[in-house]
Amino acid sequence: MGTLVWLRPIAAPAVPAGPSAAHVVAGGSVKGRPRRVSVASRCPNPRVLQAGRCRWLVVRSGVTAAAAAADDPEDSSGLSDLQVASRIRGVFFYTVTAVAAIFLFIAMVVVHPLVLLFDRHRRRAQHYIAKIWATLTVSMFYKLEVEGMENLPPNSSAAVYVANHQSFLDIYTLLTLGRCFKFISKTSIFMLPIIGWAMYLLGVIPLRRMDSRSQLDCLKRCVDLLKRGASVFFFPEGTRSKDGKLGIFKRGAFSVAVKTGVPVIPITLLGTGKLMPPGMESNLNSGAVKVIIHRPIEGNDAEKLCSDARNVIADTLLLHGYGVH
Repeated sequence: MGTLVWLRPIAAPAVPAGPSAAHVVAGGSVKGRPRRVSVASRCPNPRVLQAGRCRWLVVRSGVTAAAAAADDPEDSSGLSDLQVASRIRGVFFYTVTAVAAIFLFIAMVVVHPLVLLFDRHRRRAQHYIAKIWATLTVSMFYKLEVEGMENLPPNSSAAVYVANHQSFLDIYTLLTLGRCFKFISKTSIFMLPIIGWAMYLLGVIPLRRMDSRSQLDCLKRCVDLLKRGASVFFFPEGTRSKDGKLGIFKRGAFSVAVKTGVPVIPITLLGTGKLMPPGMESNLNSGAVKVIIHRPIEGNDAEKLCSDARNVIADTLLLHGYGVH
């Protein structure tokens, strides 16, 4: 459907525009006089009026969009360039991580029999390879700053790690810390070539969402690993934040910590959601990421542990300009 454009001299009688009309003033003249261009959009049955030199012309509806873009061409082109740059950076990011994963996955496969024989639960060799993979990928695309490394317990000590969840990049960032904690991941991720297989070798714990039996089995597996000296990692929000604000914490991680008597290590992640927001995993924006490792929290009350850990993370997020629900 076309857009109707009415050209008339200033001297012509004014014709009232309908409620859906939009007016654009343009330069130029008709026989030495200035003219006004009125663009009427979404008018189902416009009346064709003829008064003096007035006439109706039917043009393509693209005129409206072109006029809007002409108002600020620099902004529109700048946004487009930014999107293209982020998309290109994302392509290179996944290319680098995929190529690195292929070679390092082979290394994982080679050492896996020895890992099962001598280090079945912690799997330190596999985690060291994963740290190399994550560090290679991260170092090429964004600056990473870590604060509070002295608060990390040694790999020989079991602990429950918890953090806010902003982005797909959270896993890459946390693997660079070099700690042998077991993540919890959706079962569908294990089906991905190379990456999913590497997660299996690392001992990542599978979970079927919305399946209460799977959730119970997951918590039992976490308890068993902690009793055997391995650490586990939880995102207590349960999923990535859609708006960048800290969500409500679930108590599962803290119940596991109380049951096994291990400390909780709160970690605040800053900036990953800005680099790769949820739902925009094909793009990678430029920027920096900061990881803040807080002091261990201990106790025998899961509710209090949950509240204390969330408050520490929430206060840090607020201090750096982030929101909290």
